[in-house]
Parts: sequence; structure tokens; C-alpha cells
Amino acid sequence: MMEDSQIIELYWQRSEHAISETEQKYGNYCRSISYRILKDRQDAEECVNDTWLRAWEHMPPQRPVLFSAFLAKITRNLSLSRYEKQNAAKRGGGEVTVVLEELEECVPACGGVEQSVDLKHLTALLDRFLGQLSGENRRLFVLRYWYLYPVKELAAHCGMGQSKVKMRLMRMRDELKELLEREGYPVS
Repeated sequence: MMEDSQIIELYWQRSEHAISETEQKYGNYCRSISYRILKDRQDAEECVNDTWLRAWEHMPPQRPVLFSAFLAKITRNLSLSRYEKQNAAKRGGGEVTVVLEELEECVPACGGVEQSVDLKHLTALLDRFLGQLSGENRRLFVLRYWYLYPVKELAAHCGMGQSKVKMRLMRMRDELKELLEREGYPVS
């Protein structure tokens, strides 16, 4: 299997071989991210194909530092957009809605020019927050709020009860909310 730097170089050379190499190395990874959001294999497959197109469109000029994260972000954003479109009329239900509602309590309110300008500061705060968590809690937080794992799967994956997982997640959201409020970010 090719190294990421070699695959990226293929994109820069505009070689279509870049897409087949990306599929071979990261296809299952990206499909799992998309499927976790959409719960439909065909929709997930379409989002992954769109991911390859977006990667093609963004390289050059971008040269990703961490190729897997670059692809994961594209896949996740495309999948969330598709999910939002599909569920616009029938709000409620589904893990995406549940996860977003959980985070709604502790993230800064949307809007405002100041917040757009201050995005780097907010990102640094989130990095600091994640950095101060224990390895196990960081893993729980990321699996829940980035990869959208249901609590039941998280509990099984981490070898703990569902109530313990829920409690830890609630405490981490409370800690994040406190940090953001201390730093001057209004929360909803």
C-alpha cells in the first residue's frame, strides 16, 4: 500500500491513479464515517465518491498534513449535509440529531462577526480542552462527537456500562461549557 505522501503527490501530478490508491487505503474508513451518520450504504457510498472528487478539487493547492484527517473531514461534512437535507422536513430521531442536541448546550451561540474572526481562538480552546482530558475520556468524547457513536456502542467498545458513559459525557460537556464561558464565549 502506498504511503500518504506518495498518494498526495499523485494528486499534485493530476494522476487518476490517486483516486484508486485513496479508495484502496481509505475507502472503508471513509465509508464507516459516512454510514455512521447516514445509516444507508448507498448514500454512504455516494458521499465517499464525492469525497474523492472533493479531494481531487482541493489538491492542489492544498497539501494535507494528515491525509486521513483531511479525508475524514470531507466525508463527515458531506455526510452531515446530506443528512440535514434528507431530514429537513422530519426533524427528530437518529443519532446525529441526538449528538447535536447534546452539544448544543455547551457550544457558543451561532452568528456574529466576532465569532467568525475568533474561530482560531475557539479551535485552540477545544484543542486545550481535549488535551487536558485523560486518554480514555478524550477517546469517548471524540468517538461520540466526531464519529457519532451511539452510547450503547461506546459502552461496549470501551468496556463500561451505558450509564457510566452517559455520566462521563455529561461531565465533559459541562467542563467544556465552563471553559468556554470562562473564556468569554456565550453558550446557548
